Amino acid sequence: MIGGDPLAPIRGALAKPGGASSDFDLNPDVVLPDNRKLRAAGVLIAFETVGHEASLYLTKRSSALKHHPGQIAFPGGKVDPSDADAIAAALREAEEEIGLPRDRVEVLGTLPMHETVTGYAMTPVVGRITAAFDPIAEAGEVDEVFTVPLSHVMDPALYRIERRRWRGQWRRYFTVPFGPYYIWGATARVLRGLAERVHR
Repeated sequence: MIGGDPLAPIRGALAKPGGASSDFDLNPDVVLPDNRKLRAAGVLIAFETVGHEASLYLTKRSSALKHHPGQIAFPGGKVDPSDADAIAAALREAEEEIGLPRDRVEVLGTLPMHETVTGYAMTPVVGRITAAFDPIAEAGEVDEVFTVPLSHVMDPALYRIERRRWRGQWRRYFTVPFGPYYIWGATARVLRGLAERVHR
């Protein structure tokens, strides 16, 4: 983007209507029980701007974790009783996982809920980092903190649909790899939804 705010397209996208998404979007044969109970969670889609460029912070989860070991993810987690809402949870978790002080984040808005295969109703919180910080990976939870150019994740042409066996069935999912980082699953699905809204 030449001149102006590189996050202007993101602000515009947040103002557009959109529906909820799911890890099961590409798998219409999966029948989910109506009485399932989802746990509330919040994740932070944190953008940093430098001049006319913007980048997104992501994490590589610890390979020692029980759930999603080694996967690429947004900082975030479940809503604790002490959290006012999913936004508060996302900001708290980002501070814990990557060392981003919550008072250095301007919340721009939220995206529709995303249901994960692990039973979470995940609220993606979109924010702008307002001041420099030193990323610190939370020991035992995060192996690495890195950034991806906004232009990469907002290009729908870079997304692919792949599949793998999961619980005895083929599961299809979105991917948007970047260098050595294999971005897939819920992270890629949420980012693709945002990219779709930007280009709508």
